[in-house]
Amino acid sequence: MQFFLSAGFIILGLCGLIFLFAGIVQIKFPPKKINSLYGYRTSSSMRSKEAWDFAQKYSAKVSIWVGGIMIIFGLIFLLLQNVSNDYQVWLSLLIIFTLVAFLIISTEIKLKRKFGKK
Repeated sequence: MQFFLSAGFIILGLCGLIFLFAGIVQIKFPPKKINSLYGYRTSSSMRSKEAWDFAQKYSAKVSIWVGGIMIIFGLIFLLLQNVSNDYQVWLSLLIIFTLVAFLIISTEIKLKRKFGKK
């Protein structure tokens, strides 16, 4: 049981599951209209209905990939039992912030390429 108490496994595993679940929900039940409550919401994604629809589909797919990558890193932390939990927490946060930045930046780049700056 001590084996599964790795901080990196818990943090990245849970965050990965959340991103994976959120991506699947967003694909299955995409927001129909531009709104400020649900979906990928940035000024570039909310410029038009076409940009909104594109951003929802693209960010949902990337979210699923990001969730999967987080889960894989969490499983890798199970093998690193000799690494302190403090170090695992900081490394987990770095991985999460990097992957979230990737999700946002890649979606914004795709939106800019497809719809330009209006």
